[in-house]
Amino acid sequence: MNWITNYVRPKLRALVNKRDIPEDLWEKCPACGQMVFHRELEDNLRVCPHCGYHMRIAAQRRLELLFDDADFTTIELPDILNDPLKFRDLKRYSDRLKEAKAKGGGEAILVAHGTMGGLKTVIAAFDFRFMGGSMGIAVGEGLLAAARLAVLQEAPLIVIPASGGARMQEGILSLMQMPRSVAAVDMVKEAGLPYIVLLTDPTTGGVSASFAMLGDIAISEPGAIIGFAGKRVIEETIREILPDGFQRAEYLLEHGMLDMVVPRKELRERLITLISLLRHKTPTAEVVALPTPSEPEAEGDGETAEETAGE
Repeated sequence: MNWITNYVRPKLRALVNKRDIPEDLWEKCPACGQMVFHRELEDNLRVCPHCGYHMRIAAQRRLELLFDDADFTTIELPDILNDPLKFRDLKRYSDRLKEAKAKGGGEAILVAHGTMGGLKTVIAAFDFRFMGGSMGIAVGEGLLAAARLAVLQEAPLIVIPASGGARMQEGILSLMQMPRSVAAVDMVKEAGLPYIVLLTDPTTGGVSASFAMLGDIAISEPGAIIGFAGKRVIEETIREILPDGFQRAEYLLEHGMLDMVVPRKELRERLITLISLLRHKTPTAEVVALPTPSEPEAEGDGETAEETAGE
């Protein structure tokens, strides 16, 4: 008999089982496959220290990273009818909502206000953990509430989408949120306030086809997938192979769809700079009257009639 298998291994297993070891001490990077210690990952703002891959973060955490001293106030979103179509696939939509709320909070969007660099700011951040950040009636209401709050406070609006698109369980009602979100953007722009979009991974479907591409300034995190349909669907439709990096943030920046791609560690300072430039009026200068230029003298100036006649 093998004494290692029958004696040593059970003893080691029993010893390990006695220890209370959390299962989430390490996290595997989806890009490079390296295991990263959870504290190191959090200290690095959930950016892989090996390859620089930007992992998804919750809406609450993102707000903490952007607002001054992580101090902000969230607003309560308007009450809506949760399951207007009584939709059911493998399970009831109402049950899916309950499960999503148990995991990640109230809805796929979180609206908050506070200061950034001392300037009043309103931020609407999506949470991909809540049904893939899909846009339903609640998200549409959230965007409208964020726009109204920005206008009321005369503050810039920053929207941070992270979404797979419209929420299919709400059917046509979810598609109606596309024009509603555009109306929210128009409300902010008509008030003369900055509207900035920070595109994160992923920003796709009806979200990218509406408010996500209407920012006065469009910023993205590195490597974020941004587009309408998926790469595979597009390739099967046009029957062509798409280039490497298609729909990635860097590809969109190269082709003029984005204004800048900014690493997560630099986002807060970059956004503060942009808000300051857009909100602070340039100092007035004294108007100085320029001297009036003298009238040009008559043609032939300096020549006498006799000189002209003698030529």
